Amino acid sequence: MSTSDPTASPTTFDLERRVDSADFTLHNPRHAVIALGSNLGNRLETLQGAVDELGNTPGIRITAVSAVFETAAVGGPAEQPNYYNAVVVVRTTLPPASVLERANAIEDAFGRVREVRWGARTLDVDILSYEGVASSDPVLLLPHPRAHERAFVLAPWLDADPDGEVPGLGRVADLLKGLGAEAQESVWRREDIQLRLPE
Repeated sequence: MSTSDPTASPTTFDLERRVDSADFTLHNPRHAVIALGSNLGNRLETLQGAVDELGNTPGIRITAVSAVFETAAVGGPAEQPNYYNAVVVVRTTLPPASVLERANAIEDAFGRVREVRWGARTLDVDILSYEGVASSDPVLLLPHPRAHERAFVLAPWLDADPDGEVPGLGRVADLLKGLGAEAQESVWRREDIQLRLPE
């Protein structure tokens, strides 16, 4: 792994201590919601690795992790493996662009290849919402423009944050219900596996 990869770059203990402390001492930490998905390789191990990497990021503190939900691939090439999906809720002192940079670095660290639109991938890390920010920048659209249409996003989001809202569109619970029974039944909660919060 290249040392230019932010997930591998060393951070001094003092800097890490000071930035982690900022999670609790800065007057304006923000609430953000991040979706994780994987349908290649060891999906559960990959999702747990992504949770751990997010939790190890200075300036990000994970407050909730959803159950793992399984769903068939939506769009893209036919006959893809099923996805494992989860949602992570965080408090962060990082700006949205830095959270995106970290998300992309974590994807790369787990071998994400971007060759086929909606193709199978080892890891997908998407920022669904970031408190107080609406963005029409094509590099980072906030809130995520299709989150409210996707049961595989809304189901784990609701699990991680029962009072969650998609900014400008309504409560996650209502949006999921509005997709109808067929969409809700296309996503099933895996009771036999789980993700853990970083220690």
